[in-house]
Amino acid sequence: MEWLFIIAVTFFAGMGAGLGTGFAGMSAAAVISPMLITFLDMDPYMAVGIALSSDVLASAVSAYTYGKNKNLDVKNGLLMMISVLSFTVVGSYIASLVPPATMGNFSVLMTFLLGIKFIVRPVMTTKESMQGVSAKKRAVQSILCGVLIGFICGFIGAGGGMMMLLILTTVLGYELKTAVGTSVFIMAFTAFTGAVSHFAIGGAPDWLIWSLCVVFTLLWARIAAVFANKATPKTLNRATGIVLVILGLVIFLFSQVR
Repeated sequence: MEWLFIIAVTFFAGMGAGLGTGFAGMSAAAVISPMLITFLDMDPYMAVGIALSSDVLASAVSAYTYGKNKNLDVKNGLLMMISVLSFTVVGSYIASLVPPATMGNFSVLMTFLLGIKFIVRPVMTTKESMQGVSAKKRAVQSILCGVLIGFICGFIGAGGGMMMLLILTTVLGYELKTAVGTSVFIMAFTAFTGAVSHFAIGGAPDWLIWSLCVVFTLLWARIAAVFANKATPKTLNRATGIVLVILGLVIFLFSQVR
């Protein structure tokens, strides 16, 4: 019966992570890690490594789906990605010099509040209004916002996908589909970097759990991305908000169980 329990845990972990990725560009680590730690008693470092590796293909297939529907800003996404990766290292280094602070619930709270925001105040920006911003201004904004996101994520250690979605929609003025598409595009690269470093340091994962998490997350991310690209802006905002609120509450409950 143990393997049935493992399949059940990884299925629901992958479903939550995949829906969060496909709808909102959310990192799979926010969902998969607490579930593996809580229910399978997995080492936290290894759980994060499995979650990040699950994020790679899920984010990549989501980015492909959004790109296919012309809802992806590759040029500025690459600029932001370079800034995010660079300043995540800077943030991590500075965090190591500062006394520990209680930041564990930051990502959970942000997920919940962002979900409420999409339900109450949906993002109704259009692609036409996005094109009103000059290419030079957009590039500069992408680099500066990437610096901010990378530093915060490195310093706090969480919230990358949520930070990107928040910045892309509120600061850079992206319409929701393009914001999510660009976010998952960046997350595919950042997750790959994180997964490789985790396994290089912590060793090989449990291959059964790893493969189940990767497959289930990929499956649900694909389903969510296809639905999101066909939905109207109002429906997508509402669906994204509901998914984020539910995931925020579930992750919070898992953290209390631990």
